[in-house]
Amino acid sequence: MFLLIAIAVWACALVIWWLFSSAFRHSDMDRLKSRLLGSNKIKKTKAAGPAASLIQSDEHNSLLSTKFFQRFQLQTKLEELIEQAGMKWSTHRLVNMCLLSVVAGWAVAWLLLPGQFRRFSYLVALAAGTLPILYVVQKRKARLFKFEEQFPESLEFVARSMRAGHAFSVSLEMIHREFQEPLAGEFRRTFEEHNLGLPLDVALQKLAVRVPSLDVHFFVSAVLLQKRTGGNLAEILDKLAYVIRERFKLRGRIRAISAHGRMTGAALTCIPIGVAVIMFYVNPEYVRFFFLDDVGNMMLGAAVALQLIGYAVIKQIVKIEV
Repeated sequence: MFLLIAIAVWACALVIWWLFSSAFRHSDMDRLKSRLLGSNKIKKTKAAGPAASLIQSDEHNSLLSTKFFQRFQLQTKLEELIEQAGMKWSTHRLVNMCLLSVVAGWAVAWLLLPGQFRRFSYLVALAAGTLPILYVVQKRKARLFKFEEQFPESLEFVARSMRAGHAFSVSLEMIHREFQEPLAGEFRRTFEEHNLGLPLDVALQKLAVRVPSLDVHFFVSAVLLQKRTGGNLAEILDKLAYVIRERFKLRGRIRAISAHGRMTGAALTCIPIGVAVIMFYVNPEYVRFFFLDDVGNMMLGAAVALQLIGYAVIKQIVKIEV
């Protein structure tokens, strides 16, 4: 019975999501066609409002997220997160995937957990709802790390091309032919923005926003400073590439030195979980006290909170910024 209810809820959520997506997709296409054909339909319906734009913002694409985003101003943050991850998702797709994950997590936990533990299916649902966001964050982290690995070589490439007689903007355009993603795509976008009329300093500042790396901020600051004061930009880029490589070496040494602390934090976090799992099979009555009794619930919550605080403290101790 519960399985049928969970499947029905999931199917209804998928159908509603598909209906909303298709409705907004068709409305966007009709709006675009009316603008291209010169129809006055939009002007009549929105005469009192602001002028409509040809490219609509993503915040108008989902009824599930628009009001929530506007209230807590999360639209820009999610858009930046998805863009920095290099994904083609939209914010409403990410939010709908989180909602579907919540429903699926609750249904699975409700079916698999014993009757006395089904109250914790809501916690499992909340944890499952964060999985799409964690996936995007992981993709963003991997993409930024790959970008930083290729970045020193790209700076040396720009310096060599400028010594060969090419302009700085042309050197940026040549990067996407010689390097791989994600570095090639970001510099190609920067060159295209500048080629279409955007000032070079604005295009570079937008690059620094899309790639929130300290090395990229150094690069943008060096280029803008050289543009205002003058100097040998090729030599500056060579020295900047050398500094970035030295920072990578120092970061590797620090990770090797702090490996013991990180392993200690992971061990101290996993040992209580392992002991709890073993006690659940060895002495179930002892463990059920923490789930069924009110005092046990408070003790379990306090233990989990203190464990998370201890892990966060250890992680901050071994985290050394370079």
